[in-house]
Amino acid sequence: MDFSPGSDDIYKEALALHARHHGKLEIRSKVPLRNRHDLSLAYTPGVAEVSRQISKNKNLAYKYTIKANTIAIVTDGTAVLGLGNIGGYAAIPVMEGKAILFKEFAGIDAFPICFENHDTNFTDQVKNIAPVFGGINLEDIAAPKCFEVEDALQDIGIPVMHDDQHGTAVVVLGALLNACRVTGKKFTDLNIVICGAGAAGFAITRLLKCIGYDPNVCTMVNEIIVCDTQGTIFRGREGLYKNKYKFIIAEETNKPALAGSLADALIGADVFIGVSAPGVITEEMVRSMNRNAIIFAMANPVPEIWPDAAKRAGAAVVGTGRSDFPNQINNVLGFPGIFRGALDARATRISDEMKVAAAHAIADYVKKPTRECIMPDILDKGVTRAVAKAVAEAAIQSGCSRPKE
Repeated sequence: MDFSPGSDDIYKEALALHARHHGKLEIRSKVPLRNRHDLSLAYTPGVAEVSRQISKNKNLAYKYTIKANTIAIVTDGTAVLGLGNIGGYAAIPVMEGKAILFKEFAGIDAFPICFENHDTNFTDQVKNIAPVFGGINLEDIAAPKCFEVEDALQDIGIPVMHDDQHGTAVVVLGALLNACRVTGKKFTDLNIVICGAGAAGFAITRLLKCIGYDPNVCTMVNEIIVCDTQGTIFRGREGLYKNKYKFIIAEETNKPALAGSLADALIGADVFIGVSAPGVITEEMVRSMNRNAIIFAMANPVPEIWPDAAKRAGAAVVGTGRSDFPNQINNVLGFPGIFRGALDARATRISDEMKVAAAHAIADYVKKPTRECIMPDILDKGVTRAVAKAVAEAAIQSGCSRPKE
């Protein structure tokens, strides 16, 4: 079967699958209803005592209800995959897909919550659904709204993470740690160019430059230059005041204030990280980079440069977001284990320590990284267990865990 870009075979098969099953999720009871006694235990009158106990101590919801192992996958449908603002209804299949990844890799029950009218007070709506969930995974929300929503939900008592931001940043950091081991480059000496200043680009920049992170937890690379469709982002660039997140990037990166194109930024760089668009870098640009360049071309399904072209131009390590090339850099290596660890620790939030611990767990899972293998296989469920263990321990150490009843 041809799954290459432009082929519609996979799309036809996916439509048939979803039509046959009417979606990918269902709800099943954990307890039997064989007789009146069963009904009295599961529902009235017995359930009244459970509710009474929880009314006295909300934390008992973790003991007596689905809260302890349930995640809400929340979207407003404004940035779904590469399809853009397609709305809540059209987002359902993607959120269902995310839910089955949570279940398959981490044993977490996850449910899609898709809002259609995103012009309302979205943050308050999400807060109001929090009681039943042990955590909230924000998904496919357009920038800059995604930053604002996540920031506003950090103190609701359960972990909230925008996976497009932090899940991506975590797996990129894990990949970069192993790429340094393979090439001999020193992490703190790296000069990096990031193409794409949306949710993923902003979060990767923050993590690699330790912007907003505790310096005792986070290790900073030497320099980052971020590029968007207008070229490099630098202090004093016209119009930056209209986007406070790009303004933050300008203040914290590109210290030489290089004004120019992506090609200009790549001259002498050690690393290219692409979360942007197909074909934006050429072999000539790769040749202008430092020796043993590291290329993470993560645009999907067509990367910023194809791996064979990048290697032909001298790149030492190449990663993409695709499963049909070595070094797949995919969020599924991160988010199931991050939330599994957060739930296991009954975390109140996802701390800096938890994110950094997840990245190191992903990198360390590959015992002997090579140029063709810097990342674990995304189907290896042992990665989730390793990440969950590291994240749970970090949650406890950083004071984010809640004692179990």
